[in-house]
Amino acid sequence: MKHARVLFNGSELDVTVEDSFAETGQLKSKIDGQLINEADVTWLCPVKEPGTIFALGLNYADHAAELAFEPPKEPLVFLKGANTLTGHKQNAYRPDNIEFQHYECELVAVIGKEGKNISREDAMDYIAGYTVCNDFAIRDYLENYYRPNLRVKSRDSLCPIGPWLIDRDDVGDITNLKLTTHVNGELTQEGTTADIIFDVPFLVEYLSKIMTLKPGDMIATGTPKGLKDMQPGDTVVCEIEKVGALVTHIVSEQTFYGDKY
Repeated sequence: MKHARVLFNGSELDVTVEDSFAETGQLKSKIDGQLINEADVTWLCPVKEPGTIFALGLNYADHAAELAFEPPKEPLVFLKGANTLTGHKQNAYRPDNIEFQHYECELVAVIGKEGKNISREDAMDYIAGYTVCNDFAIRDYLENYYRPNLRVKSRDSLCPIGPWLIDRDDVGDITNLKLTTHVNGELTQEGTTADIIFDVPFLVEYLSKIMTLKPGDMIATGTPKGLKDMQPGDTVVCEIEKVGALVTHIVSEQTFYGDKY
């Protein structure tokens, strides 16, 4: 099943996305079964209470090669704040006075139950499901690929996520899923999860040795090769086979913040 969260008539609402959605454009309320038109909602982050957001650097062999780096010997993990999250078909902004901002299409594994010192063999039992994120990076400030600093990965709205959370068993095998990114209809990134260096079971085991994993924690598993600078007016579509397609609209910093600019 696909689970989503939307803003409808001023209130947050949990909905399911049925197989007929592509034809009807309707979502189903989990409260009373009411059918709601997509045009009447604002998409939110599909995880109601985001926990720790783990992000992986250089976790695709082809991306590491693209940047002329040796594949890492252990996971390059950094943490992100919930302020970075925004929903499907929402705006993300290009900061003023920068030279290069690029997308990163990523498969996100969402933790479904608490665990510590989880074995690789048991790891998938702790995954509730999957979603898609676009973990934008500001390359101007990237001093070290191994430790992206605050200005690179921690800005408001620059980790769109969604459209929905799809149950783990509905996706099945995640070892060879196709990932693509289109910018204004042009294919600019294409890869497969077969190129992941540290897979989800490994990461669950690795992270749970360091800290307790809890429901709502998310593991963004990295991105394949393929970079393109983003500009206000661009529309970016990150799609992962069997999971979903996440749409983001790029606006200027002034447009995004309005009176707070």
